[in-house]
This record gives sequence, structure tokens and C-alpha cells, in this order.
Amino acid sequence: MAAPLKQPPILTHKDHAAPSVFTVENLLREARRQKSIPEGKIPELCILDPDGDIVQYLLETGQAQINPYWACYHTRLYNFVHEGIEFGIVGCAVGASFAVLVAEEMFASGCKLLISMTSAGQIVSKGKTPYFVLIERALRDEGTSYHYLPPASYSSMRPELIECLRGILKQSPPAVFIGATWTTDAPFRETETAIAYCTLEGILGVEMEAAALYAFAEAKRQQVICFAHITNQMGNIENDFEKGAEGGSRDALQLIAQAAKGWLNSLDLIQK
Repeated sequence: MAAPLKQPPILTHKDHAAPSVFTVENLLREARRQKSIPEGKIPELCILDPDGDIVQYLLETGQAQINPYWACYHTRLYNFVHEGIEFGIVGCAVGASFAVLVAEEMFASGCKLLISMTSAGQIVSKGKTPYFVLIERALRDEGTSYHYLPPASYSSMRPELIECLRGILKQSPPAVFIGATWTTDAPFRETETAIAYCTLEGILGVEMEAAALYAFAEAKRQQVICFAHITNQMGNIENDFEKGAEGGSRDALQLIAQAAKGWLNSLDLIQK
């Protein structure tokens, strides 16, 4: 008879202060060699677009060009300029582990600020969908964050980042709320029990990346901002998952540009 499991493996044999044997720099070195990719930087402001709608909109409207220096094995990074700011963007990196893999590669390739814009299901309603949430903290119901930080219920955005965005977002269309989300690895296991707990916690939406991205950002001292585009009620009504015109891309880009400007205007505060 097997002995009872005292702790799940995700919580054991971790040394969060220890460096990784497998490093992102070495992976990118080998990718450049194998793919004959030249040395170079990506834009300092980057976007993670898990749904891929923003990337599709930019390509269809001729605004994006592929970045020649991006050495990821799994994705393509595109450059574009919006409201006078140059961005890099990667689409379709869905889920905590994939999002953090791309984030690690972005920061190793020259990124200074990463903005994630993911779609999310509504938990505590702030009105009729779609609308946006600036994710202040995210419930760690995924696996990736536990490799970066010790166990805790939530991972959070750096307070300085929230402060540099708060004033801008209050005055900004499209409407954006500040609050918590639930990050899950299993979108088709969003049970009534889990949803009831999240409702009691005051959580506004459920998504798949933010908790891990914030844990990575804290552990590696990087700048990450996560937005949730609340677009659905998990398919429990008809005509769900509507984002608006161009898949919500124009509204999302407007919000991303406002966040980028807030960050750029507050660099002295953030870097202290």
C-alpha cells in the first residue's frame, strides 16, 4: 500500500532562489544558430495577445511586419507602431506556461515592458460584456507560478505600475475596472464550486495567464501589466464571446497605448 501523499509534487523540491540549469539565453543562442537569425533587439514595449485577434487585425490592415531578430522556436513576433509608440507583439500564446515561456524570451531579447491582453470569462459582473479589467492580482490556480514563487493564494502586479496607470485609466475610454482574476490551467473545469469560491473572493473574471506572468515578473524583477477583456459568461448564454468591432482589437490597442504612455511617463518612479 502506497504511503499517503503529504504534498503534491508542484509544491516540493523547489529552490526559488536557485538559477535554472536550462536558461532562456542558451535556448535563444541555439535557435539563432539553427535558424540563421541575426543578433538584434526586439521593441522595448511588447504585447502578448493570447487570442491572436490583435495580431490578425494588424496583419489584415497592413500595420505589422515580422521582426527579423525574434528567435523563438514556437512563435512569430511582429513589429508595429501605434500612437507613435513602437511595439512588438506575439499572438496565440495561450495558457500560463506558454505565456511565461514567451515572456522569458521577450525580456531576454530586449523587452522592457510586457502588456498582456487576454480574453476572460465573467465572474463578478461589472456590467454588460465586453469590458476591460486591469488585473491587480490573480488567483494562482495554475502550475507555472509555483516554479517562480513560494506557495501563496495570489500573485500581484507591482504597486508602482498600478499607480502609474490608475489616473490615466480612470479618464479613459474604453471603460476599464481594476480588480482580481482567477488564473486556471483547465478552462473546461470551471465548476460551480470553484466559481462560487471566486465570487466570494470578489474576483471579476477567469483567464489563463496572469498569475504566472505576475509571478515571473516578481521573481525576475521585470515589468508586466495584465489586462483581461471580459467577453463572455463561459458560453452559458447564446451569442456569447463577442468582443466588438475587429474582435475588440481597436479598443484593446487604445487601452494598451494608454498603459504604455503611463509607463513611459513614470519610468523614474518605477525604476527606483
